[in-house]
Amino acid sequence: MVADAPLSPEVLSRYEAVIGLEVHCQLLTDSKIFAADANAFGADPNTNISVITLGHPGTLPKLNRKAIEYAVRMGLACNCEITRKNIFARKNYFYPDLPKGYQLSQDKGPICVGGGVLITAKAAETGHAYQTTIQLHHIHLEEDAGKSVHDGSPWTTKLDYNRAGTPLIEIVTEPCLRTADETGQFLTEIRRLVRYLAICDGNMEEGSLRCDVNVSIRPTGATHLGTKVEVKNLNSIRNVMRAVDSEFRRQVELAHTGGRIVQETRTFDAQTGRSQAMREKETMNDYRYFPDPDLSPVLITDAWLADIRAQMPMLPAERYEKFRTYYGLPDYDAALLTDASELADYYEAVCAQTTSYKAVSNWIMGPVKGQLTEKTLQERQFPVSAKQLAALITLVDEGTLSHTAAQQVFSLLMGEPKTSPIDLATEHGLIQNRNTDALLTLVEDVLATWPDKVEQYHKGKKNLLGMFVGEVMKKSKGSADPKLVSQLVTKQLQKT
Repeated sequence: MVADAPLSPEVLSRYEAVIGLEVHCQLLTDSKIFAADANAFGADPNTNISVITLGHPGTLPKLNRKAIEYAVRMGLACNCEITRKNIFARKNYFYPDLPKGYQLSQDKGPICVGGGVLITAKAAETGHAYQTTIQLHHIHLEEDAGKSVHDGSPWTTKLDYNRAGTPLIEIVTEPCLRTADETGQFLTEIRRLVRYLAICDGNMEEGSLRCDVNVSIRPTGATHLGTKVEVKNLNSIRNVMRAVDSEFRRQVELAHTGGRIVQETRTFDAQTGRSQAMREKETMNDYRYFPDPDLSPVLITDAWLADIRAQMPMLPAERYEKFRTYYGLPDYDAALLTDASELADYYEAVCAQTTSYKAVSNWIMGPVKGQLTEKTLQERQFPVSAKQLAALITLVDEGTLSHTAAQQVFSLLMGEPKTSPIDLATEHGLIQNRNTDALLTLVEDVLATWPDKVEQYHKGKKNLLGMFVGEVMKKSKGSADPKLVSQLVTKQLQKT
């Protein structure tokens, strides 16, 4: 039993964590990897199934070509070597959520080998940011298992096979991560990559992106690997980071008190922040891998690989550089706008219709992001089109609308997305008044109303100019062009 007393920083500093990740990403194919069943989340239990999914005798699997292409996309994004001849194997284990009694996976020859993912993390001691590349061991393709549903009964477990056969890629890192922050940043970058590539929605709360963490410890500065423990059932990046910290401390305390670290699989309780033992960890021999006799080898030809490569979208790092150089945005703007592909797409769609690139950035990082947060909309669902936002920015650039009036028009567009900005501005009387004669009359009225202030202005209180402009703006009900009003007030004051 491990004591509850906290470990001192001195004891913790004697050890370092060695972390490896296994990240499972469900692929966004229309059908499953070896059957024509629909690949869709949220359907009624056991509706997206067939005799192939259920492993009925005499049924034969047929590989989904799109799953291969999606796996290759991820491999190219991570600079992996692409395996040209791919063979699937049977991974045998007898769990009730696996109706066939085996899982079709890749054993000896994963589809992607090597590669790495560049991340930016922070040093715990100093808080300084640093960049490091998390090396990948491989990425392989396999099918998902079904889902066990525990409804509170101690005697009954329900089984939903809708998820069985869903195509997965499993991204396996080298044991090269050292901190919870590195782990969180790596998962954040993986989620961003799969969303950019449009191969996985990355929704951890729905289980389409899941992570198992392997943690071991060793004396600080040592090079050997310790006994690893796998932690499963992690449903958020924050919980992955918490599990890493918790498991590191648990193992350090065992080592410090003379306990023995056992190679096992544990589950993490998000409520308590602690892990619990599930079972001893299986070894490769336990799975009795052998090549599946029903699936022919898949050959990725030069032409097929070139076609996949040609369809690759611009990746986050490349897009970030484009936003900095081509659009001339500051680092902060470029990083925020390229965080999600939908937001970056929206920015470029607006910029295709206006050259006010920084103004577009300001609008998206301000009102647009504000509305997305307030209304919990995804970027792809945002009701103000790129054409409408560009038109609104142009109206401000031309002086037709003040920035304040443009904000009002933007809010109106959220409720009337099919209306043009100019029509809404006209309907609500927000067009900026640039009629010099009409505005001059208002200026004269204001100056006549405040003769004492005019006298103070001439005696040196030049800051009263703002008051005069403000009074004219009030009389115009905000419709006057403030720049023109300022010019007219200044000119009229020179005459008095």
